[in-house]
Amino acid sequence: MKEKEIAELRRRFRHDKSAITHVRGCYVNENREIVGEFEQSLALMSEEEGDKVLALLRRTLTGGLGRNLLDVEFTTAQVADSEEHRLLMALRDSDLKDGEAVERFYRIAIDSLDLEGSYLILLARDQYDVPYRSKDGDRQDDAGDEVFRYLLCAVCPVKLSKSALGYDLSENELHSRAAGWLVSPPQAGFLFPAFDDRTTNLYGALYYTKDSGSSHADFAEAVFKAPLPMPADQQRETFQTILADVLEEEDDGFQVVQAVQEELRERIEAYKESREEEPLEISPQQVGQMLVSCGMSQTQVEAFEQQYEAAFGEETRLTPQNLMETKRLEIRTPGITIQVSPEESDRVQTRIIDGVKYILIRADRDVQVNGVEIRIG
Repeated sequence: MKEKEIAELRRRFRHDKSAITHVRGCYVNENREIVGEFEQSLALMSEEEGDKVLALLRRTLTGGLGRNLLDVEFTTAQVADSEEHRLLMALRDSDLKDGEAVERFYRIAIDSLDLEGSYLILLARDQYDVPYRSKDGDRQDDAGDEVFRYLLCAVCPVKLSKSALGYDLSENELHSRAAGWLVSPPQAGFLFPAFDDRTTNLYGALYYTKDSGSSHADFAEAVFKAPLPMPADQQRETFQTILADVLEEEDDGFQVVQAVQEELRERIEAYKESREEEPLEISPQQVGQMLVSCGMSQTQVEAFEQQYEAAFGEETRLTPQNLMETKRLEIRTPGITIQVSPEESDRVQTRIIDGVKYILIRADRDVQVNGVEIRIG
């Protein structure tokens, strides 16, 4: 899915726009036991309570594409005849009224989730009359003929709050507030089916993970029976490890890493300025071309490509934001960390002076130490 389409759905999660009539869910304790099930009408809630429920659901459509929001693709065989796809369709098409399908989904989710403590599984079903948009972006609400019916799932930890002292405005007094169980933002969730090109795509879903370092892959595998991309943090760690291996014997490794960061940063900035709708991705071939332009030899590039293909796959396209930190240049050595904005990275150099290795920072501007301006004589 594209960011524009995700944002279009995200804007619906308000009481005056959403067509969600009720939420269905269950409360799971730390022993993976269902201790309570509920089906609650949003119309019978207060506006404040309803908005909070919708806000929880909306969180499963937030975050970065390729980091928190991951596209899931079903095979043709799965869509034609598979238990996992039939179950998702039954949940959606029954408006969550198929009790047997709901119970089966709960069991699949609970058996595969690796969350500690208690949590809620929330399910909601929405129906969106998609308005027509012309090529110049004009919206015509009465001209659309697409109805997008979709299922949304959110897995939310439930945590015990501490007792605290509170102020009662009506009584103008201080009172003790008892501890209570609070629903936290979702750790995982999904939207099914996908909303591609502003229309229903039964061959896809959008998976959400709050932690870009852990995608709760067992849960996704159990629900979709389809692979997820490698978690974003793991992509970065793998990319950096491969790059470090190739540069192990390189004297100018610092300059190469600087150049790679700058190349990735420029690609990201150019993408933002272009306002392209397709997600920004980089192919293995583009990575190789980028490394050549950053000063790596052809031998080093070939060695990198071999390790890259082994780790990610021969045709895997990755998100540049996942490969390296681009908002700052961070230099670490035991006991010392230096952070530099990318625009100023050319002021940092490495030198060997009298046989000793140094990191040099050109200090031709104002210098402060612990907030105190100093003069270098």
